Amino acid sequence: MQIDWFPLWLSLRVAIVSTAIAVAAGLWIAYILANRDFRGKEALDAAVTLPLVLPPTVLGYYLLVLVGRASPLGRLWEAVFGSPLVFTWKAAVVAALLHSLPLLVKSARAALESVDRSYERAARNLGASEWRLFWRVTLPLARRSIFAAAALAFARSLGDFGVTLMVAGNIPGRTQTVAVAIYDAVEAGNGTLARTLVLVVSAAALLILGLANRLGPR
Repeated sequence: MQIDWFPLWLSLRVAIVSTAIAVAAGLWIAYILANRDFRGKEALDAAVTLPLVLPPTVLGYYLLVLVGRASPLGRLWEAVFGSPLVFTWKAAVVAALLHSLPLLVKSARAALESVDRSYERAARNLGASEWRLFWRVTLPLARRSIFAAAALAFARSLGDFGVTLMVAGNIPGRTQTVAVAIYDAVEAGNGTLARTLVLVVSAAALLILGLANRLGPR
């Protein structure tokens, strides 16, 4: 039986893009939470963590309301790019980002808070700006934990199912990710395809977890 590998390649593309966005946005949020005191800090932390505890159907509904064609964001996206966001592979990226970003923020915040502040104070006394301090002192000291967090965020993005199904749909050759393809194969009674994809995803997850453990702090 010929295996359609499109869902796997699509999932890898979605995971790479969503992880890149999660690292860029997540590091900024984690840095603010770890180093700044401001009104609403706990509310921001709770809002970032919320996707980890809400059911996927609830998250999917929120996303449909937020980026659907009838929403301001959805209309803006369609006006700029000429096509809707929902039921495209880009919607799958948004869905994966919703689950990977909180994981990265929580792990990155813990890593940034564990940095020895004496090094940062010494850099400030030597005249380093906050921007230079972050890139030349804080980030290098926390890089192993952040790399590990990025690997876990990638694995989480690779396996997203519920939210992806609601906002990106199940369109073979267009939006069908590997998790959705496994569900589809089981529903259709295609055990060979389901087992093959399950084994491939499981092997990939084990490799990523092994990488995350190696990258973790020593």
